[in-house]
Amino acid sequence: MTETNKNIHQEAEQEITLIDDQGNEELYQVLFTFDSEDYSKSYVLLYPASSAEDEEVDIQAFAFTSDVAGDASQGDLFPIEDDEEWEMVEEVLNTFLADDNMQ
Repeated sequence: MTETNKNIHQEAEQEITLIDDQGNEELYQVLFTFDSEDYSKSYVLLYPASSAEDEEVDIQAFAFTSDVAGDASQGDLFPIEDDEEWEMVEEVLNTFLADDNMQ
């Protein structure tokens, strides 16, 4: 099993604009960020800022490097290309969602 730093950081209203292959821009809200000691990376999970609170959404995940202040919205995003890395990110997301539903 993958060891992941359990420090999940819920971000205070950080937004990131993603640009698709056709040049279309879409604004995303940062759901949370976390660090993985196994992969020596930080990750950010995003959802569309235009989504309604009770709406089911597709969550985007990226590895990222933050700016000097640790802000995910100002750093660089990198695709997650390794299947095992994806499984680890999904596990963290599922834990986050389960914990959020318990509250």
